[in-house]
Amino acid sequence: MPPEPTELPRPLLQADDLRVGIAGVEAVRGVSFTLRAGEVLALVGESGAGKSLTARALLGMAPRGAVVSGTVLLRGAPVGPADLGRRLAWVPQEAMSALSPVHRVEDQLAFAVRSVAGAGRREARAVARRALAAVGLAPEAAAAFPHALSGGMRQRAVIATALVNGPDLVVADEPATALDPERQEQVLTLLRERCAAAGAALLLVSHDLEAVRRHADRVAVMYAGRLVEQGAADDVLGRPVAPYTRGLLASLPTAGMAHRSRLPVLDGPPPGTAAPGAGCAFAPRCPHAGPVCRGSEPGTRPVDGRLVACHHPFGEAA
Repeated sequence: MPPEPTELPRPLLQADDLRVGIAGVEAVRGVSFTLRAGEVLALVGESGAGKSLTARALLGMAPRGAVVSGTVLLRGAPVGPADLGRRLAWVPQEAMSALSPVHRVEDQLAFAVRSVAGAGRREARAVARRALAAVGLAPEAAAAFPHALSGGMRQRAVIATALVNGPDLVVADEPATALDPERQEQVLTLLRERCAAAGAALLLVSHDLEAVRRHADRVAVMYAGRLVEQGAADDVLGRPVAPYTRGLLASLPTAGMAHRSRLPVLDGPPPGTAAPGAGCAFAPRCPHAGPVCRGSEPGTRPVDGRLVACHHPFGEAA
């Protein structure tokens, strides 16, 4: 007899129909995805696509005045403001915006432990020192003020702070952009490895598709506030289906490019902040757009093992 089918475990994070409105404009429009424990999902796209706003909405950190709707469940339970720093953690782009300049690094971690776990001062300091050692910071660096550390060391301290209370989900928004390429790779590798060791899921917001190729398990491509393609990283980055994804990948520089040759770019500007019209938001830039694309927004459907929002995947005739 064939073995009984086994049911996949419930996703650690489930976001369903997430929407964010700002000043009457819906900037995030019906975003849905899941994340499993230990998994890395990269959210990619051009600037202004809604990546950071989506990440902040998940954490309850949307800008003041924003109207957020949809469902966000973590281990089957709704996420609330009290979960940030406990079940949810945030790694920002610039470490100095997350670290206090007037407190020593280890003191800041110890405070985070005490505020969440209720530990005593001595126990909290010991936990903080172990967390900083786990990200490669020596005791003298742990005892320093943030301004005395290099950019890479500060980002390591922020990663330690994010993970010190054992969160289920870590959201990292361009966590290595301010660093040189070597430090970028070190920080991303460290972040991925520490999350995996802790059993935490990682949502990585990034514009660096080559880094995403090396570190993500799955990729979600965002354009004009919607997800246009999502699936396994090898599929999305190796065999893209949506025209926007193909255009993004085609715009990457390659090792064989001639010296001083012009970088390839997507035709046309990305959409502004105005509400999109009735059709596909990418239609003005898409070489395959036809009447149906300009008249109706595509729904999301399974195509070639991933989810795609496009009337003409694979560049089918319009």
